[in-house]
Amino acid sequence: MLDWKTLYQKIENSERILLSTHENPDGDGLGSAYAMYHYLNNINKDCRIIHISELPSEYTFFNYDDVIETYESEKHDNWISKIDLALIFDVGDFRRLRDIGKALTNNKKYVVNIDHHPDLSDERFSKNFINVDAAATGEMVYDFLQSNNIKLNKFMAEGIYTAVMTDTGSFRYSNTNQKCHQIAIESIELGVNTAKIYQTVYENRSPAQVALLGEILHNLKYDLDGELAWFSISQDMMEQVGATKQDVDGFTDFVRSIRGVEVAIMFFEINSKTTRINFRSKGKYVINNVAKDFDGGGHKFASGALAKKELSLVLSEVVEKTKSSIISQNGKMK
Repeated sequence: MLDWKTLYQKIENSERILLSTHENPDGDGLGSAYAMYHYLNNINKDCRIIHISELPSEYTFFNYDDVIETYESEKHDNWISKIDLALIFDVGDFRRLRDIGKALTNNKKYVVNIDHHPDLSDERFSKNFINVDAAATGEMVYDFLQSNNIKLNKFMAEGIYTAVMTDTGSFRYSNTNQKCHQIAIESIELGVNTAKIYQTVYENRSPAQVALLGEILHNLKYDLDGELAWFSISQDMMEQVGATKQDVDGFTDFVRSIRGVEVAIMFFEINSKTTRINFRSKGKYVINNVAKDFDGGGHKFASGALAKKELSLVLSEVVEKTKSSIISQNGKMK
């Protein structure tokens, strides 16, 4: 049981508070920060949501009053140097804060990590609140509010609902628990338009993203009797269809949904020397052990890594390691 009272007291004793999440933010990190912002704003704290990456288009409904900012050194460093507290949500790895993390470290700020990813014991975090059994970091924000008898309002509920909805795959994944449904019930009771959130997040694909999906499916590869599937996205493919890096989100989950596929891997060429890797498992095989081999990590069935290697080299290495891991877990022979 996490001691949420200590975080409550730390917040009470702080006036200027930064809220942030990882680069290429998702619904969990964004929703968690948004919910906490509205609590802090209600108690008259000087708080700002500042992210290292631009707000994805499917989450612009969070920013109707321009409360979410994209980090700029000239604009934000002075303010960050004067904060009393930083609350970081769903980051997984301190490095994913990029320049915001550097600003916090350089100014020796008190940084609280609120996360449902495994604890990496990074000393750059002053305090960790970790619950790997939580379906989403948004669920942990809900726990914080409940534990301190803080009444939810519609804005807080909107953030928490989005966090839980996205990290449970719309309540379809195995991490969905009773509390997730309770959060949904309370959100509806507070007037959150859950159908609109779903449509905005999941039914909002760009034509370029659809074209990119077509390329992916045309070049999809399988192994181990169809239990393993993988695909790669090169910069040439991105340029050909006019896609942006935001357009690649969700493809790994889509491939995992194919009948017979237990593990799906995405290889995304960020540049000639860097490749982003996403792993997704239906639950039969643990895959974060492979991610750790490439300086990544995450949950047992959903993890990732950022490899400092060109696409062709890292692809073959990761596929072979993943195959070996699957074989060792079920005793299947090649």
